[in-house]
Amino acid sequence: MGAPEARAFDLFGLFGSEEAPPVPRPDALPYALRVQGVEDDDLRTALEDASSLHRLRDEPPPDAEGLLRRAEADAGRLLDVLWGYGYYSGTVTVRIEDVVLGGEAAARAALRAAEAARDRRLVAVRIAITQGPLYRLRRLTVRDASGLPLDLPDRLTRSADESGRSATVLARQARIVDHLRAQGHPFARVVRLDPVADHAARALDATLTVDPGPAARLGPVTVRGAAGLDPAVVRSFIYAEPGDPYSPEAIAGIRRSVTRLEALGGVRVREADGLDAEGRLPVFVEVSERAPNLLGVAARYSTVDGPGVRGYWAHRNLFGGGESLRLDADLSYLGLGQDYYARRRKLAGIETNGLGGRLAATFVKPGLLGTRNDLVAGAFVGREVQQSYFTDAAGGTVALRHRFGDAASVQAGIEGQVGSSRDALGKVDYRLVGLPVSVAYDSTDNLLDPTRGIRLTAAATPYPGFLGSDPGIFLAKAQGSTYLALDDEARTILAARVGFGSITGASLERIPASLRFFAGGGGSIRGYAYRTVGPIGPFQLPIGGRSLLEGSLEARIRITDTIGLVPFLDAGTAFASSLPDFDERIRYAAGLGLRYYTGIGPIRVDLAAPLNPDKALKQPPVALYISIGQAF
Repeated sequence: MGAPEARAFDLFGLFGSEEAPPVPRPDALPYALRVQGVEDDDLRTALEDASSLHRLRDEPPPDAEGLLRRAEADAGRLLDVLWGYGYYSGTVTVRIEDVVLGGEAAARAALRAAEAARDRRLVAVRIAITQGPLYRLRRLTVRDASGLPLDLPDRLTRSADESGRSATVLARQARIVDHLRAQGHPFARVVRLDPVADHAARALDATLTVDPGPAARLGPVTVRGAAGLDPAVVRSFIYAEPGDPYSPEAIAGIRRSVTRLEALGGVRVREADGLDAEGRLPVFVEVSERAPNLLGVAARYSTVDGPGVRGYWAHRNLFGGGESLRLDADLSYLGLGQDYYARRRKLAGIETNGLGGRLAATFVKPGLLGTRNDLVAGAFVGREVQQSYFTDAAGGTVALRHRFGDAASVQAGIEGQVGSSRDALGKVDYRLVGLPVSVAYDSTDNLLDPTRGIRLTAAATPYPGFLGSDPGIFLAKAQGSTYLALDDEARTILAARVGFGSITGASLERIPASLRFFAGGGGSIRGYAYRTVGPIGPFQLPIGGRSLLEGSLEARIRITDTIGLVPFLDAGTAFASSLPDFDERIRYAAGLGLRYYTGIGPIRVDLAAPLNPDKALKQPPVALYISIGQAF
């Protein structure tokens, strides 16, 4: 009979593994591996990844020489891992059949012992790890190639009681390179790292030699791709000019602004590998087109506003110049039930079948003649049905928008509207011809979930009588919000919003209800029914006001990467006067929100309660709001 079949397995397994390898080949030298002295879980995983003896334990070497080569390589690799994790006094001792490796004589003895065990049992391989104390990063010195210290902010070089792990030093290197690039050095790099371990103090001192490279300015910007789109239109959305200082933020700004073009799907901004003859850095913008047609439908339901459905069609590049045309159709049904407002509408004689709808078209021609000017036009016709009024109207507008940059723009045009409005104050037939002017500024870092920056919008529209307006009025609106991150990772955000509006030139009953100011609802004062906060008219129906003042304060706190809590306070009201009258009562609401963060933005769930509701109105004790994106 032949020799019994040999099996390779781990006696104790490396760091707790108890898997048995498959039966080896007859020409293989199976071994059993045992490792001692590892306490840190992260270190354990890193050592497993670095060890050939562990990773190849299912594939025994053919002879003792192969086993010796694995063991000798592991001794160096595992020591590197210890140092990389900040254990600079740590040691690694490898034994084959109780022979401690180190030197030629030990290697020969280990080979003999391994071959002697071949036919009798598994070769015993032991690795003893002594972690030792964890060293701290004590000092980081940064010099240029000539040995002179680099002028860097103290936060990049000071000791922060961090561990001496290689990852800590590498993170410092990355921050230093990022800082130099932000200062206009696109080719900054670390050319050498010299670490010195102070074993007595259990500390690591590191010296970085950094080559900042030349300071650069932006060079010419070349647009490539999107053959169906005029490149001049793309260039009109690039606000960086040749000669501007280079910075990664300037490059990111190019990409961010170009993606505003609806016709574009992909945008890649690439820097050249070197400077041109004038010492500038050329930039290449590579774009691709989206599918031009867009079709969508959505449904909604509200316990206050009833059901509704909306459909739209859009073309993103109508004539090859990035022109967008969008058609929207909206249908809603307020209902004719016996709720609080329905009964009062009936008493007030506001007869309606509850159906509302709107047809609208919007056309935008960006980059007129390659400039930063956009032509914006729109038209609509429809019936607006709300809790306390309904309005039949039709109108249109034509405006020119100038973009100063990615964050700021101004728009001016002409607007016309005719309609008839009916509420508790009576019926108003109106004709308006206005000259709207608006400005917008947005420095926030995210549309749906901003963590830093401010947003400001302001609009003023005179509807003068000499242009044919009846009534002749002046309408002004403004809203601002700001966002402040309280930590570097933006896990706690303070957000605040304030809104203002005013109408002058006519009495309240002469102003169409659809133009008056109402407060309350998910985008206003949460906890109060939609458009019910403000002056109350006959039959206890809201009639809106000639001015508005409202605000919100939120603390957006991330509990985990996907879950957040948002305590909030809202306040405000609409006023009968053309300017806020603080003798009137301000309404307050408070609540708590839940946020579920997704790749496209947070899903918002807010539960709000009115703190001082008007007892004459039937406000619900709490209100629930669900939508995508933050409240403001």
